[in-house]
Amino acid sequence: MLNESWRVGRKTIVTIYRMLAVLGAAVVAFSASVAQRDNSGPSADVISHGKYLVEGVAHCRTCHTPRDQQGQPDRQRWLLGGPIPFEPARPTEGWAEIAPRFAGTPPGTDEQFVRLMMTGIARSRRPPRPPMPQFRMTRSDAEAVLAHLKSLKTTE
Repeated sequence: MLNESWRVGRKTIVTIYRMLAVLGAAVVAFSASVAQRDNSGPSADVISHGKYLVEGVAHCRTCHTPRDQQGQPDRQRWLLGGPIPFEPARPTEGWAEIAPRFAGTPPGTDEQFVRLMMTGIARSRRPPRPPMPQFRMTRSDAEAVLAHLKSLKTTE
């Protein structure tokens, strides 16, 4: 009887090992497919949505793009930072004179940038200096903005 139950137990164990091997192979294949997807970066739709937010809604170019000789945003230095092209109507404490570069690699880590766009809190753990607004974007909008900015090719 003991010998018989061992055979049933052994068959069960072998079956379990085979199932685990198949399951392990499936997990490895799934992980590889997710890794490939992650390496491909954000979709064109996400980047396009980020462009819409940057250019059509937030008008980031107003401060973050240097001006050309005619005072127009310089397309050759798009979102590469530069002097703020206007002053406050009345003295404002902490007014920024220079806007940072956003194109290519925005300042800080990706998570710090997303947090800034979502909460209005900079990596200094304080609100950004005026005239930068304190945005309250959703995570997906903030990530789309970041994806668009990172998609911009810079020569500087």
